[in-house]
Amino acid sequence: MRKHLMKAAVGTSIALSVTAALVGSGVTGATAGTKQDAMREVVKYTLDFGAPGFMARIDDGRRVTVTAAGLADRDTGRRINGHEQFEAGSNTKTFVAVLALQLVDQRKLVLDAPVERYLPGVVPNGANITVRMLLQHTSGLFNYTGDEEFNSKVFDPDWVPSDTELIGYAFQNAPDFAPGTSWKYSNTNYILAGMIVEKLARADLADLIQQRIAKPLGLTRTYLADPRATSTGRGYAHGYTIDFSGPQRVYYDTTGWSLAWGGAAGAIISDQRDLSRFFSALLSGKLISPRQLAEMKTTVPVPAEFQIVGEYGLGLMRKDTPCGPVWGHGGDTNGHHSTAVTTADGRRTATSDTTMSPTGIDPRRYIQLMLAAEDAISCQMLGKPVPAEVLGKLRGTTPLPPAEQAS
Repeated sequence: MRKHLMKAAVGTSIALSVTAALVGSGVTGATAGTKQDAMREVVKYTLDFGAPGFMARIDDGRRVTVTAAGLADRDTGRRINGHEQFEAGSNTKTFVAVLALQLVDQRKLVLDAPVERYLPGVVPNGANITVRMLLQHTSGLFNYTGDEEFNSKVFDPDWVPSDTELIGYAFQNAPDFAPGTSWKYSNTNYILAGMIVEKLARADLADLIQQRIAKPLGLTRTYLADPRATSTGRGYAHGYTIDFSGPQRVYYDTTGWSLAWGGAAGAIISDQRDLSRFFSALLSGKLISPRQLAEMKTTVPVPAEFQIVGEYGLGLMRKDTPCGPVWGHGGDTNGHHSTAVTTADGRRTATSDTTMSPTGIDPRRYIQLMLAAEDAISCQMLGKPVPAEVLGKLRGTTPLPPAEQAS
């Protein structure tokens, strides 16, 4: 049962990590309640859907509001308070992109140089794929999390694949397109980017994140799981994969499972305050030079078939919400969906984490819920009323759930 469950959960999570971070909603009229009213709506429908816990942190430039509801640990009944650490998934990509751009600032890395220069003989067609293409998801390299053999192993909570093993799953599949001719989200790109960063900086990625980002910014609760999160007791939000396929919901606590399969593409552990501080510092120019920040914010369109309203830069997304543009990223693991956004100047921030990853249902219902919640939170950050359409999407996502059942 767990094998079937986790295979489906990984697929849903990886798909959502890009979709939920970018898809916007059209706005048709507005309804305003207070900020508290809007967040009550987000909380209600997220928990009604089945999420054990939900938290959000909104800094609108005047005050910081933390919303928290549900449980951080279903076994003990410990309630979530909004200050817990959690698996931040693909938000990791922004950290890795920062490290790469710091190396560009140091003239150790060239964005438009071929990958072959830095990883000779490693990447098929590496002479025609640039570092920029990796960071921007325009390389065409197959996403290793879509490989069948990968998915036959990823359900093992103790599986610790190497970077070489992960990219091997990608390279046994044909590329999605010729380098630089289109856009498609691929975790393979960031495993390779992490390998390049480690080689040029002559240090492990986990150490580089601490030395070059976490310590300078005072991010005391942020680190790369290597290969799993540590100290997952009090002060940590447990993550759950939920199986909706049977007569009752079944919850699987995935806390402490190996995150080696995510690595440089998705293994960061953080909390809301740290993620907010990181994205604020990045957009306000405290981590890389103005020139490299401009490179990071130079975006490419996402193909229309992805139904995405927004564009992708170098490890940084621009999402066009109903209330205006925001910059940031999203992240998914088998138990968490998180998002972190900020304004273009870094002065306002919003983060959230929902402690579930569903399987056994049409994923479009879950995606609709997450997108609507993110739009509502972004509007609160921007100081604008949440549009009626966004609230309508929240209200239209609750499944007809059977009674809960603990695993």
